Amino acid sequence: MLLADVLLASKLVSPEDMARAKEHRAQMGGRLEDSIAALQLVEASVFRKVLETMPTAPRNIGETGLGEGDLLGLLLKVLYGGKHDRTSQISQELRLLTGLVEELIKLATERKLVEALGTADPSDAGSELRIQLTELGRRRAIEAMEVSQYVGPAPVSLKEFSARVLAQRISGETVGKERVARAFSDLVMTPDFIKRLGPGINSGRAMLLYGPPGNGKTTVAEKIGRIFSDIIYVPHCISVEGQIIKIFDPSIHEAIARGTDTPRTVTLRRIEFDRRWVPCKRPIVITGGELTLEMLDLKFNAHSRFYEAPLHVKALGGTFIIDDFGRQLVQPEDLLNRWIVPLQSRVDFLKLHTGKSFEIPIDELVIFSTNMEPKDLMDPAFLRRIPYKLETTGPDANGFCEIFRSVSERESLPLPDDIFQYVLDALTVRNSYTLACYQPRFIVDQVIATCKYEGVAPAYSIERVQFALDNLYTRSAPGSDAEAQPAAEPAMEPQRRAA
Repeated sequence: MLLADVLLASKLVSPEDMARAKEHRAQMGGRLEDSIAALQLVEASVFRKVLETMPTAPRNIGETGLGEGDLLGLLLKVLYGGKHDRTSQISQELRLLTGLVEELIKLATERKLVEALGTADPSDAGSELRIQLTELGRRRAIEAMEVSQYVGPAPVSLKEFSARVLAQRISGETVGKERVARAFSDLVMTPDFIKRLGPGINSGRAMLLYGPPGNGKTTVAEKIGRIFSDIIYVPHCISVEGQIIKIFDPSIHEAIARGTDTPRTVTLRRIEFDRRWVPCKRPIVITGGELTLEMLDLKFNAHSRFYEAPLHVKALGGTFIIDDFGRQLVQPEDLLNRWIVPLQSRVDFLKLHTGKSFEIPIDELVIFSTNMEPKDLMDPAFLRRIPYKLETTGPDANGFCEIFRSVSERESLPLPDDIFQYVLDALTVRNSYTLACYQPRFIVDQVIATCKYEGVAPAYSIERVQFALDNLYTRSAPGSDAEAQPAAEPAMEPQRRAA
């Protein structure tokens, strides 16, 4: 991981600037970040700020914030696995500096837990010594495996983790009007909605998106999550009372790409990056009807004997979206009660299987999205804890036309005026249905599928459009007064969706 990669991922330098820096480095030598500084592609104050936010690697056991016994246990487990027996290999596995690993090996040697085997290549004067467990060390390694089978990057302390969460608050990143407008430029949205959305994004506080289905609530929530550009640092795992809790999750955290032609450690201005942390984009966690209260607690694996962090902890520093709120397996009031403390006090209390509870700061943008009436889901006391409440509504005729034409153009399917008018009349005049943003995408997909079946090039016709409309809503039984209901609500079109 290079400082240059962080600058690029944070959009502090452009790809063109990066090309210039690489050309400068090719001519002058040195590191890429040195060339960025020399060309003044980034202001000195910004450069310093990025450097200051990067976690610095601990140089000795005391600086790790971890117990000596915990680190020795990790060392013994790595050796017990049999894959690594050299200092550099162990350093890479534990994500610790070589000097710190040498300190651990010296300590283990003094306690007769490890012994040197000789060099890997006797003919090479620079070859590393190979290390192996003694019989005593093997017994201690087995005991350590019985406590926890975790083997991997060394954890960071709870204190350091908590400080990092607060240092990289989502509210600390400013998202200006231009960025909001650019992020939502492909959606058909009212100026008032955008105006109210901007402050909510910058607040870092809870938000409620509500309104009828099919009008882009999930799309808006996802775009909010992706609008942030700061790089944050996520630990592989943390240690609490000697227990390991895994935080970094490749399925959630998007680690920034590291240049393939660069060293593994940042050394600019004598700063060495702490590889126990992973530089990532702010995470986005989306959960829907499958959410249960248990998913908000630590998950202990009785076999491996370490923990997996709950979803909202993995979302720290980013956006946590509770989609389809009110349709979870758990009752809405129970779920809301679980969130009262995190939303109000910005802390949460988690419990280990030993019974020990501990506190962590909660800093993330929590977004509740629902098709149901908020007053039916939340009492006034909880609604007060959600400072931003935005309603997404269906488009008017002009907005509907804009969405319809945009979706059609993306499929190279010209939309004749008479076809649009036919659809508009069918929905609003002949049936009195409410216009919704998902309807154009639904109709276009149906027309394309029909043309495929007929073996002809995609094209609109009254017959094909009517077939799509027949599939759009179910019909009530004869004699029933029930209103026709949407037959399906397909995934929202990524371009020109409205709120």
